[in-house]
Amino acid sequence: MDETLLIATGGTGGHVFPGIAVADEVTRRGQGVRVVFVGTPRGLETRLVPRAGYPLELLPILPLNNVGLLAMLRGLLALPRGLLMSIALVRRLRPRSVLGIGGYAGGPVVLVAALMGVDTVILEPNARPGFTNRILRPFVKKAACAYAPALAHYPGKGVLTGNPVRGGFLARSPKPGGGPWTLLVFGGSQGSRALNRALVEALPHLPPPDRLHIVHQTGEAMHAEILLAYARAGRDGAEVVAFLDDMPERFARADLVVCRSGATTCAELTVAGKPAILVPFARAAEDHQRVNAQTLQAAGAALMILERDLTGAHLAAVVAKTLADPGTLIAMEREALALARPHAAEAVVDLLERPHV
Repeated sequence: MDETLLIATGGTGGHVFPGIAVADEVTRRGQGVRVVFVGTPRGLETRLVPRAGYPLELLPILPLNNVGLLAMLRGLLALPRGLLMSIALVRRLRPRSVLGIGGYAGGPVVLVAALMGVDTVILEPNARPGFTNRILRPFVKKAACAYAPALAHYPGKGVLTGNPVRGGFLARSPKPGGGPWTLLVFGGSQGSRALNRALVEALPHLPPPDRLHIVHQTGEAMHAEILLAYARAGRDGAEVVAFLDDMPERFARADLVVCRSGATTCAELTVAGKPAILVPFARAAEDHQRVNAQTLQAAGAALMILERDLTGAHLAAVVAKTLADPGTLIAMEREALALARPHAAEAVVDLLERPHV
């Protein structure tokens, strides 16, 4: 009978994609390990995990941190049932090991598994550890850290692995020269109102369409509104879509990326060697997106605009100035690649295979 690895994650693509990268590496090794994901009915895992070809178990777990009082009470009321169902799940699947990738979705499963004697590892994708992983710290065997600053939070347990990235972002061919610049804009899998509106305000101040092609992932909620705004601005040639399924290919074609600074996005930028203008989500838990962006900016791999300073005119000025200086773009690409850990998925799987070392 095959051994089982549980990957407990969910919510946003930033939590799910690293898990898929790890699952793909486990599958590539062909050692008879079955990978099963655990998430909630609320997150993108319900779409992304089945599409990647892995089974998904769903648990009624709700967030407790960085939510309003009413939502926190709902989460507390749902917690006992979530813990009981986690116990039943671990007993039924009898996993060899469990990997938790931060976020509320995986917390109860990792905790229950650790208390039941299963080898558990958490992936800390941010420079500053989040709430769930801080709670789990005393119980797990190891913590796979994406950034060196996170190691200090896991004494004796932290291992610098990087944040696993899907293989499509690696080893992309350089973009051919000539033609207009390409600007890729996205605010995460759900989109970003602040980024969407700032980009619309920036359109009159950006280089014209024959010099700048824009690819903009808006998220479902604002797609129609932003599409209309582009048409009114005379940018009919721009690609304005709700969701990009071919993000690795879009990275390869981009000269510059404007995006949030979630952990997975930052990892993808570095392994792809893409210059970026990062706009941290101001209400991210523990302000972790700002810390991620500061890490890349300090290395010269990205520029950062805080949300409070985000205006269309300011964004357009930074975009135009960056694109107009080939030396800056080349330097940012070089520094991004220097930060990359393209073998992070392999390192995390090695850790799962030898959590006691």
